Amino acid sequence: MPTHPLVTRYQDDLRLFPDRYHKLGIAIGLVVLLGFPFTASASWLTVGNHALVAIVGAVGLMILTGFAGQISLGHAAFLAIGAFTTAILGERWQVPFWLCLPIAGAVATVIGLAAGVFALRLRGLYLAIVTLGLLYLVAHTLESYPALSGTGGQKFTGMYVSFGQTPAEMRDVYERMAYGPVILDWDQKLYFIFVAIALVAAWTAKNLARSNAGRAMAAVRDHDLAAATLGVNPVRTKLLAFGASSFFAGVAGGVFALQQRTITVEYFGLGVSIEYVAMIVLGGVGSVWGAVAGAIAFVFLGKLMQTIGPSLPLIGDLPTGLQTSVLFSILVIGVLVIEPLGLLGIWLRIKRYFVAWPFRY
Repeated sequence: MPTHPLVTRYQDDLRLFPDRYHKLGIAIGLVVLLGFPFTASASWLTVGNHALVAIVGAVGLMILTGFAGQISLGHAAFLAIGAFTTAILGERWQVPFWLCLPIAGAVATVIGLAAGVFALRLRGLYLAIVTLGLLYLVAHTLESYPALSGTGGQKFTGMYVSFGQTPAEMRDVYERMAYGPVILDWDQKLYFIFVAIALVAAWTAKNLARSNAGRAMAAVRDHDLAAATLGVNPVRTKLLAFGASSFFAGVAGGVFALQQRTITVEYFGLGVSIEYVAMIVLGGVGSVWGAVAGAIAFVFLGKLMQTIGPSLPLIGDLPTGLQTSVLFSILVIGVLVIEPLGLLGIWLRIKRYFVAWPFRY
């Protein structure tokens, strides 16, 4: 008995929701997404907004590392580029946020492509070291020029809705507003904006993975020389992966800046890059839904671990900053020991069990 839908036509392979389990999962997810901002407390709603930002950034890193097999420790650099681009456009020229985000992504893409040109001949740890150097270069550049990073290293990010708005009119955006019978505060409005951005990012990456370009990335990831003999251009494919990943990271940085309202260079250190690597590993490398699941689990479990960490034996004796890191290390190791494909692999095991029941295969 097959444990997954039998694909007999190419059109079936291209379907976004190939079986009823996908459709059921999407339906449940939409119900949770729409109901969460009205049932969660203010602190958990902030965590939810962080998770949506993380989804966009994790999807970007998944394209580069999961699809194309290029290891990067410089993801935070492109987040910083997107964040400060959004802040500068809003502060100096009152550019609406819906235009700032694609511009931030475009600026990050240009820098990502430039970095990709120098990294084309590298892979593995050598590529990771080069991208790490890019992270420190971007951080040093921002810190050296106050015109970019703001006075005292802080940059205010205003969320303008339309051209010509004054700062006073912009502040009205942060007030509670009624949309018919529904009244939304600032965090709830941000939530629905971020949901739309995260859904578009995941949908775009999913379609990229199923396109010719996505299949070329997978071929380069598995064996670039063999891919070249089959007609795949490894140089162009890697550059496409760098560009697409940088674009999503730039947009994620811009969204993060809108949420924080005040950003500093310290927000975008090496720890952030490592966190995004942990997200895609925890969720399942090579899958868009793995990036989504890993980002959500990482952010929400981080909040949960901050709550329960002090009450745990041995863990509670550690400094506050180390408690979450130690718990996450144990969690990631445990998940990978149980299932190397991460949360996605665990879900596939559960789904296949029920699809094949009462058989075991």
